[in-house]
Amino acid sequence: MKPTEELIARVEKLRAEIEKHNYLYHSLDDPMIKDDEFDKLLSELGAIEQKYPQLITTDSPTQRVGSAPLKQFSQVRHDVPMLSLENAFDDEDVLAFDKRIKDRLSLTKNIEYVCEPKLDGLAVSLRYENGELVQAATRGDGETGEDVTENIRTIKMVPLRLKGHDLPRILEVRGEVYMSKSGFTRLNARGLAHGEKVFANPRNAAAGSLRQLDSRITAARPLSIFCYGLGTVSDQAVPDTQFEILSTLRKWGFNVNHETTLAKSIEECVDFYHKIGAKRIQLPYEIDGVVYKVNSRKLQEKLGFVSRAPRWAIAHKFPAEQVKTIIEAVEFQVGRTGALTPVARLRAVSVGGVVVKNATLHNMDEVRRKDVFVGDTVIIQRAGDVIPEVVSSIKNLRPHDAQKIILPKKCPVCHSAVEQIEGESVARCSGGLFCPAQRKEMIKHFASRRAMDIEGLGDKLVEQLIDSGNIETVADLYFLKLSQLENLERMAEKSAQNLLDALEKSKKTTLARFLYALGIREVGEATAKSLANHYADLKPIFSATDESLQKINDIGPVVAKHIVAFFKEPHNDKVIDQLLKAGIHWPAVVKSAHSPLTGKTFVLTGTLRTMTRDEAKEKLEQLGAKVAGSVSAKTSIVVAGEDAGSKLTKAEALGVEVMDENKFQQLLHSL
Repeated sequence: MKPTEELIARVEKLRAEIEKHNYLYHSLDDPMIKDDEFDKLLSELGAIEQKYPQLITTDSPTQRVGSAPLKQFSQVRHDVPMLSLENAFDDEDVLAFDKRIKDRLSLTKNIEYVCEPKLDGLAVSLRYENGELVQAATRGDGETGEDVTENIRTIKMVPLRLKGHDLPRILEVRGEVYMSKSGFTRLNARGLAHGEKVFANPRNAAAGSLRQLDSRITAARPLSIFCYGLGTVSDQAVPDTQFEILSTLRKWGFNVNHETTLAKSIEECVDFYHKIGAKRIQLPYEIDGVVYKVNSRKLQEKLGFVSRAPRWAIAHKFPAEQVKTIIEAVEFQVGRTGALTPVARLRAVSVGGVVVKNATLHNMDEVRRKDVFVGDTVIIQRAGDVIPEVVSSIKNLRPHDAQKIILPKKCPVCHSAVEQIEGESVARCSGGLFCPAQRKEMIKHFASRRAMDIEGLGDKLVEQLIDSGNIETVADLYFLKLSQLENLERMAEKSAQNLLDALEKSKKTTLARFLYALGIREVGEATAKSLANHYADLKPIFSATDESLQKINDIGPVVAKHIVAFFKEPHNDKVIDQLLKAGIHWPAVVKSAHSPLTGKTFVLTGTLRTMTRDEAKEKLEQLGAKVAGSVSAKTSIVVAGEDAGSKLTKAEALGVEVMDENKFQQLLHSL
């Protein structure tokens, strides 16, 4: 049956009315109609859509109920990385942050900041095309997240279609999904009444709810969202300030935190922090601090980024909550690098809404400094509201049978000797690659995405391979046979063959990735790239001295000693030799000093067809170029793939050279 024009008009009017009242109720907390009146509007719309299914659209308010369960979440790569923030734990840290900014910008006058409560929730990215929500993703590792579109659709604060007519063709909005205190209480009360799972705190409840494969479960959870920033934006200039961005988001229908304010100086930021801290308990949601952002986007771009965090923003965390409990035992855990960490096993206690049973003692120097014994009553806190740690012992409550904590002479995992180098606070197992604890973590690190990128070799499979005796070192991975893999739990012939194919694919890598994959102490991705660019081959690194290594930027005496020690170990030499014999190889490294790209700054934007952005970044860095995350007057070249957004627009406005993918490939092939 075909609907009449009058009926179609009624549907459109109902949708507009329902979304208006949704926004007034959930975002502005200013309802204009009663709940039963709202329910009547929704029921009328649902009845029409049921009779005329052809009228149902993805942005209809009736489509917030969830859909059939997914088998798994697909991956979403963020066009603009979702960065983390540096932390400040006291007023002095905040003042130092302001000073660093002024020094970098050569400014003496006060800087404007936007102050926002730091929600204790889950960061997400919402992508709109032509005003309609088309995709939502979690932050993940900052580069890649999980597709949670169906779950996000169930949150009534998330607009399915944006308000207004001046909308960008592509708009990516960043926000924090959270659960209110009252919603959390209701959810747990309902769980207890039905014998279901209860959550430790609102953050865990929000994260668990958003990551349900069945979006109908998510729809029944009281989730909310505050939006605070932008990712990719096309076809329209972005406002000049962070505060104007928030105003624009409100205009488009997004929920923006009402406590957000504009501070004229860093002193006003600190005042805001103390005021919001005083009313923290009265807020309807959990916060764990305040975020300060430089208001001017022009200044933000000048400041840029360091590692995975912007220089122009910082999170001012509230002091950790502290409680008393008793240390019942201490165990020593062995990490990937062989470090022994004393871990206190505690009488269970709730800290900041989280039940804590274990807390780190960091190392033996800390144990001695804090004078901690087994049996002591101790003060526990969650450092930065996250990691439980022992702050101090209460000595006047120490029992007569309290036991001193002693560093074991033998590794608790492999029974190799425990060594502690003079001047270092950390004790280490000497078992190296032969220690099962180190072996497992070493192989997991070796296979990780930013190392050898062996797809399908997850933590559980690594543990199976080691526990079954199929592998002892990373080199053994490349000599696995189909028959060995088929005998493992949940490994059929197809999945076994997929892993062998992934291992074969991983053999083609880069020298920098290979060096990082070896797990040398304190050699991260940046140091591995510096080593690769400086030496251009593996052999010279074997014979490198402390002195020669320290001539490389960012390598100091401690890291140099670790590198020399690693390559002097015969068992490491043997494993590397086996890896090379297995066929691991990489293209010749062009030393940056001889590359025409040395000193040039590239920015990558949009989707590349012939390679990933990570691969393009690696190639450029091998050729001595720097790859930045934002466009400025100092940018040399912007490489624009498909669906390039605001970075391309800015490059054109600044007169920065722009290359399409074909020209970029020609450039790489010519070098």
